[in-house]
Amino acid sequence: MSYNIFVKSSSNAFRALPNTDTLLQSAELSEVIDVYGRNAVKAAIREELEYLRAEISDNNSAVINQVLQENFFGITCGDIVNRLKSTEDNTLIPVINLTGTVIHTNLGRARLPERAVTAMSLVASNPSNLEYNLESGKRGDRDSHVEKLLCDITGAEAATVVNNNAAAVLLVLNTLAVNREVIISRGELVEIGGAFRIPEVMISANCILREIGTTNRTHLKDYQSAINSNTSVVMKVHTSNYEIKGFTSSISETELSALARENNLHFVSDLGSGTLVDIAKYGLPKEPTVSDALKEGANVVTFSGDKLLGGPQAGLIVGKKSLIQKIKQNPLKRALRVDKVTIAALAEVLKLYTDPDRLPERLPLLKSLVRDTKEIQELAEKLLPFFVGALASIAEVTIKPCKSQIGSGALPLDLLESSSLVLKPLASEGKTDVKLQSLAKKFRGLSTPVVGRLHDGKLIFDLRCLEDESELLDLLNSTSWS
Repeated sequence: MSYNIFVKSSSNAFRALPNTDTLLQSAELSEVIDVYGRNAVKAAIREELEYLRAEISDNNSAVINQVLQENFFGITCGDIVNRLKSTEDNTLIPVINLTGTVIHTNLGRARLPERAVTAMSLVASNPSNLEYNLESGKRGDRDSHVEKLLCDITGAEAATVVNNNAAAVLLVLNTLAVNREVIISRGELVEIGGAFRIPEVMISANCILREIGTTNRTHLKDYQSAINSNTSVVMKVHTSNYEIKGFTSSISETELSALARENNLHFVSDLGSGTLVDIAKYGLPKEPTVSDALKEGANVVTFSGDKLLGGPQAGLIVGKKSLIQKIKQNPLKRALRVDKVTIAALAEVLKLYTDPDRLPERLPLLKSLVRDTKEIQELAEKLLPFFVGALASIAEVTIKPCKSQIGSGALPLDLLESSSLVLKPLASEGKTDVKLQSLAKKFRGLSTPVVGRLHDGKLIFDLRCLEDESELLDLLNSTSWS
């Protein structure tokens, strides 16, 4: 197209654009105004016109031709309706997790049991006694709905809850060690995800980090020599998201609690992922429990609610009553507190722990972790022919053994035997990676997105966490894969 023709075409296109009021008064949008409201429709019209003007200015021939069509007015109204509908689409939606990571941070971590979901819905849709004592008729404490459960399960004297474990550590240190020193081994200065690091949390808590020892070896004498008149806390951080092996040395919680007690210091243990029961009895790798930490002398223990505990996102703080009371009185506690929905879900999950024998069948997280490998293999064999038939023209599908991981930093070196469907795009010179990315994107674009992992030129669907095979097959069969 010559310059003069372009100028003429673009000028005609600009002139062809209707103004906002003309579109707003059109019959095509009258019903839409009844649904979405005049202001929302007006905003969508402006956005559409701004988009069209920008595309015409950039010499987008397709848009220019569209604008100059006789039925352009109707097309524009249709695009405006689509804009309005897209604003109603949920951005937070369920997905099918076939990544092989059971507690997947990016996919919402632990799935909640139905009883927790029911409790959340009940308090969300009704007034509740969140902070109201029904017996006395006076203001109550929202922690009261979970505190006794936490104390009964862990053996702690008292407990409180905040919105995540980083907040729990922040609150504890800001209460017990503001402007004072906290002693911690260099081998425990972990990054807890999302680039949040223990040293930075300490700075935010207005306490002074006193790091001791080396990355791989810390001795009791290192702690002893670091204690001074400004020391307030001896801290132990469980390195749940990595392990140091080889020439190593660390001090037990029992020794540290004794040292802290001798020097009138607070001993704080951050368990990170945290677990309320010995998961080794379910055939899983050993992980220290909150009860263990308290028995070994920790004054305060912090841990997550949505990792190995299998509940909603929360940071749990348990320990000595006098210290928990001080923590609750910190003004930061109000800023970090959880809402009624979280309290309701957490209470229901904690109730499951009062019956540990039935926990694997009632807590979704544990059910996925202990799932029988034979059952997963049989599921893969059942699904294979459907995947082979649906994807025959674009990918080779096979069954392969694989390793699942617990996830969210919990037991990072311990993997669980599992089975997977492996999708390998059919060979095409120079385009294999493009086809792989396209295939993965198409699964992520389904009405319920299916998320796997990419490895070695293949899309791998680990079936450990697949609960509803019929939903997956419905998605597979309702899509054109050619």
